Amino acid sequence: MFSSKIGNAKRKDISLPKHVGLIPDGNRRWARTHRLNLEQAYDLGIKKFINFSEWLVDMGVNTLTAWALSYENVSNRSKSELNTLYSLYIKAVNDPEVINLLKKNRVHVNIIGDLSLIPKKTRDALHKLETLTAMYRDRTINLLVAYGGREDLEYAMKRIAAKSAAGGRRVRIDYDEIRKNLLTSAVTDVDMIIRTSGEKRTSGFLPWQSTYAELYFARKYWPEFSKRDLKRAIDAFSRRQRRFGK
Repeated sequence: MFSSKIGNAKRKDISLPKHVGLIPDGNRRWARTHRLNLEQAYDLGIKKFINFSEWLVDMGVNTLTAWALSYENVSNRSKSELNTLYSLYIKAVNDPEVINLLKKNRVHVNIIGDLSLIPKKTRDALHKLETLTAMYRDRTINLLVAYGGREDLEYAMKRIAAKSAAGGRRVRIDYDEIRKNLLTSAVTDVDMIIRTSGEKRTSGFLPWQSTYAELYFARKYWPEFSKRDLKRAIDAFSRRQRRFGK
C-alpha cells in the first residue's frame, strides 16, 4: 500500500501496481481521425509515452514495460512507416530533455527484442540509451522493440535445446529454466496491463510475466490518453481483489 493522491479519491492508502505494462495502441487511427500524417501521430505518441512514464513516477510506480514495436509490426508494416518510427526513436534518444528526465528520475532503460530486425543506426541509438542509464536502479523502463510473445517463448526453447546439445545431456526443463532463457528474463511479473484504442486483447504481450496481470482496456487512442485516464486505470486496479489462485 502506498500513500497517494489519485484522482479525486479521499482515501489515503490505495493499492498501486508495482509493475505496469503498456500497449500504446491507436496512433494510426488517431492520425486519420485528425487528418494528420503518421510522423505527427507517432511523434505525439512518443511524447505521450514520456509524459506517461513521468505520471507513473509521480504516482509511485517504479517499473514500466512498454511495447514500442512488435515482431508483427516489423514484418507487416510498410518500409516508409517503419523508417518514420526508427527516425523518431533516434530523435528521442538524442534529445537532451529526454536524457535529463531519465537521469533526474534515476531510470534504467532496457531494450528487449530481436534487434537484428531493425536498422543498425536505430539499434545503436537504443543501445546508447541503455548505456547512458545503466548506472540507475531506482526505476526501470523496459522497451519491447521487435518483440513478440510467441517468439520470446520460441527463443527460450531453442536456447535450452542448444544448451542440451552442447553439453551432450538432457537439460531439465522446468519453470526456472524456461524463465532464465527468455529474451525477457530480466522482466518481473506484471501487475497491470493497460491497452489503449478500445482493443480488448493482449496480442502476445509478455505471456510469461502476465499470467496474473490485471487488464485495463481504455477506449481512447494512445495520443489522447491523459493523466486523468491513467488515474482511472490505477483506481480500477486498486478496487480489484487479486487472489493468485487462492
